[in-house]
Amino acid sequence: MKVILAEPRGFCAGVERAVEIVERALEVFGPPVYVRHEIVHNKRVVDNLKEKGAVFVEELDEVPDGGVTIFSAHGVSEKVENTAEKRGLPVIDATCPLVAKVHIEAIRYENEGKEVVLIGHEGHPEVEGTSGRVKKGVHIVATPDDVAHLKVSNPDQVAYVTQTTLSVDDTREVIEALKNRYPNISGPDVKDICYATQNRQASVRLLAEEVDMILVVGAKNSSNSNRLRDLGEEMGVPTHLINDARDVNPNWFEKIKKIGITAGASAPELLVQEVVSRIRELGNVELCIQDGIKERVRFKLPTELVKQGEDGKTPIPENGKNITDSSFNFS
Repeated sequence: MKVILAEPRGFCAGVERAVEIVERALEVFGPPVYVRHEIVHNKRVVDNLKEKGAVFVEELDEVPDGGVTIFSAHGVSEKVENTAEKRGLPVIDATCPLVAKVHIEAIRYENEGKEVVLIGHEGHPEVEGTSGRVKKGVHIVATPDDVAHLKVSNPDQVAYVTQTTLSVDDTREVIEALKNRYPNISGPDVKDICYATQNRQASVRLLAEEVDMILVVGAKNSSNSNRLRDLGEEMGVPTHLINDARDVNPNWFEKIKKIGITAGASAPELLVQEVVSRIRELGNVELCIQDGIKERVRFKLPTELVKQGEDGKTPIPENGKNITDSSFNFS
């Protein structure tokens, strides 16, 4: 069998930053540190951080007074942020800078007097965070049919933003439906879909043209991983979303000569390599890597978590000091 590894695949810069924030916080402040919701959607990553002393909570009332608190990469609502501030919790915001950019756009549109439409999946942590940034609330749509049932106060005062991890094609269809219904609508086209989402989808498209089956390594609750699986299937290639090597079904490989493997933005490379090892147990494997985009995007850590000397000037903070965020610094 020939196994082709997608390029790019796995961790994106936002996930790398979020995971490193938790690890650095544990080094600086010592365990435990408290993380609201899963830092990213991957059980292996979460379990590894638990072993190091991270405590994952659903709500802030589970965090003891003074507990160092980290907001996940998906972002949080203004209400959550205010609750943490009222309690005096030292907070590190691990929100992906690209998600934070969507928050700023949504707030700007509301300040301009527009009703905000959010293209995304209701209940997803990122959507909840963005929704909670708009004081008058948002209209959440996921399909062109949702757009057809929208009710707004003033059709000439509407704007939209998007969940960053959606399918480019699906988002484009919804945007077109919005523009058809509200010709004066404001919005960023598909630019809010993050570079990692677009790059991974592009690599799956190329894989689908030359393989007999695609395996997507990622969590069932990972939006971007599900979109990769959907894309493979839409292109007529049997595609399976798997958590790890234990989900590999030997029956899938009958009459399969070429396999493509990719991974969602929250899946570590270790899981991909374990899947490859599992496939090797089923037969001889010729392994190659797709000639794809090389991602070089990196997001800086919050200043207070930069180790002393790494930037030539930043000291490590003392325990108990409040922590600020520098989400929009790029390296």
